[in-house]
Amino acid sequence: MGDDDNLKVSIDEINTYSYKQQVFDIINTLQLLSETEKNILKSRFLGEVLSYEERRNHTKKYYNIFRFLVTTGSILLPAILSMGQMDPAKLPKNFENISYWASWTISLMVTACNGFLQLFSLDKNYFEYAITTEQLKTEGWQFFQLSGKYEEYEDHNEAYKPFCKSVENIKRKQVEKEFPGKADVNKGKKDKKEFDFQKEFLANLPQQYKKEADQKIEVDKKMDKLLGLLESGDKLSSKIDNSKPTTIENVKEKVKEEIKEKVKEEIKEKDTSKDK
Repeated sequence: MGDDDNLKVSIDEINTYSYKQQVFDIINTLQLLSETEKNILKSRFLGEVLSYEERRNHTKKYYNIFRFLVTTGSILLPAILSMGQMDPAKLPKNFENISYWASWTISLMVTACNGFLQLFSLDKNYFEYAITTEQLKTEGWQFFQLSGKYEEYEDHNEAYKPFCKSVENIKRKQVEKEFPGKADVNKGKKDKKEFDFQKEFLANLPQQYKKEADQKIEVDKKMDKLLGLLESGDKLSSKIDNSKPTTIENVKEKVKEEIKEKVKEEIKEKDTSKDK
């Protein structure tokens, strides 16, 4: 009998335990590296669960009240209006006035309650707080039991950092839902394109100057290619024969001068043809 009484007492105590007491006792028994990690679990994880649970209960109270009034008013209003279609002789005195003001009051109440639901997003907030609370609780029990995504870890010390990361991800997603489009600070930075000055300049250039600009760009590209070939040839020649550097430099300078003169002549011819 004594063992049965002790068992009943322990079961009763467990049933009266709140979530805070249960998790608090479990965290104290975890084998982690330091007491700081236990305090972080109590402050961050347990604190977030209790905070969202309180928000859920607070929002649930107003959500249920407004929904009850909207549903009740939606039922009573057609009933009162249908009574007005009866024979006036069978109705009480001043029934028209009573039914008019009752219908007006119920309509105003239903409209106001429905407006408050939409204005404060009570239905949306209630569902999101409830989902986030259950997600955090499920994540916590999986961590404590080393089950689910934590079954591959040998102990709680090894699963501590992945668990903290999961908690922060759940918190971040909830914040993004509460403040859509404003919670993600880095949004749009990765997709931002670099400013191409040359492309924008050509796009805004008048049509009469676009052809000339394109031709000059092509000439500059050809010059860059020729200079690159000359530099590569200079490197190869220096490796093959280091005794004749002066002759290679002279040839290189002559070729450069000839190319520049040809380019200048082509530009002068184009300018003269335009002037004519």
